[in-house]
Amino acid sequence: MTATSKTAQHPRRPTAPDGLVVVDKPHGWTSHDVVARMRRLAGTKKVGHAGTLDPMATGVLVIGIGRATRLLTYVVGADKEYLATIRLGVTTTTEDAEGELVAVRDASRVTRDAVVVATLPLTGVIRQVPSAVSAIKVDGQRAYARVRAGEQVELAAREVTIAALDVLDVRSAAVDGTAVLDVDVRVVCSSGTYVRAIARDLGEALGVGGHLTVLRRTRVGGYSLTAASTLDELAATPDDVPLAVLSLADAARATFPVRELTEPEARALSYGQAIVADGVRGTTAAIGPDGTLVALVEAHGPHAKPALVFAPA
Repeated sequence: MTATSKTAQHPRRPTAPDGLVVVDKPHGWTSHDVVARMRRLAGTKKVGHAGTLDPMATGVLVIGIGRATRLLTYVVGADKEYLATIRLGVTTTTEDAEGELVAVRDASRVTRDAVVVATLPLTGVIRQVPSAVSAIKVDGQRAYARVRAGEQVELAAREVTIAALDVLDVRSAAVDGTAVLDVDVRVVCSSGTYVRAIARDLGEALGVGGHLTVLRRTRVGGYSLTAASTLDELAATPDDVPLAVLSLADAARATFPVRELTEPEARALSYGQAIVADGVRGTTAAIGPDGTLVALVEAHGPHAKPALVFAPA
């Protein structure tokens, strides 16, 4: 087969426009796996993601394409929502279902009311010790790599905010003949929170241990599962049609307060010049009269200065 015929059989997809795609990550895939697949579907190598999901987790993974990768730094810091299942009575080496079993304890005396009470100290602004198998670096090496190498890793507690830890259901189960409990929860939390650590801490508080068995991310900031597509759905896009994306302007509207610009303001920002502040604090999406994202601006006294410029001068 000639090189020409190979190209004819496998044409390169047209490059997708700059924008975001909300992917419903499948079980067993790493976030890097999803990015690699999206590079092929989007016809470009300039693809990134906002917030890693473990292989066992599913749900919202925000993907940036082209210039939209510059927005991902802001999306990463947004609050997140999860649906999770915690198995009380069983501990593992990784605090989730991917690890080796460490201990099984009888949890038959743990009631739903006791579970609800035990969640209360785990909500609000708390100090959480991250999972030892996290990607946090210790002396230049990932914590999970040290754990897999047989080292004992102790990480410092970090301040996180858990806005909601709702108990949705409690079910009896059994492991090797020992009674355990499966607890379904809804978690709304700040960036940097480890749901595996919540499972660990809840189990310790109840005296039976616990680990995470199911994790599904349902929202990242303004991006939810209702706007997500599976990789199979995205792959169904015809080969000669660019992948559909959420435009830069719509993506910014889902993440930031919006400022509608006049033509002179849009022109000034496109040249990296400051404009008069409108009294809104923090980062604002500056949208031009034509509906495109001109820049992200930040207030500095009486002026709003561009933090990122998207519109060409």
